[in-house]
Amino acid sequence: MGELVVVATGMALIAAGVLWRGWIRLPFSPRRAHRYLADRYRRDLLRAADMAIVSARRSAAADEPAIVLVADVVRIMNHHFGHGHVPRHQAALALRTCYDHAGCRADCVTDAYE
Repeated sequence: MGELVVVATGMALIAAGVLWRGWIRLPFSPRRAHRYLADRYRRDLLRAADMAIVSARRSAAADEPAIVLVADVVRIMNHHFGHGHVPRHQAALALRTCYDHAGCRADCVTDAYE
């Protein structure tokens, strides 16, 4: 009888996990949730800048420099990551960071320094 209770409890927990999968995405603490969202936003911004650099390098001809625009970073943040409004100065800062880290001065041109 005890085994049946353990199995039934386990099955109920599995069913609850399947039903609630993906619903709870933020921590319960408001401070931790805010910090999580801020970290996720920064991570998405840096990923968008990297994606813009890679896209510009792929679309450039062999003898031309890749042109990476801040507008490309904003567009990727909107379409790929789903962030509605991205301030230009934040996108430019992320692009400058990735631009310097990826060694783009040799083969890329950007408007992030304006």
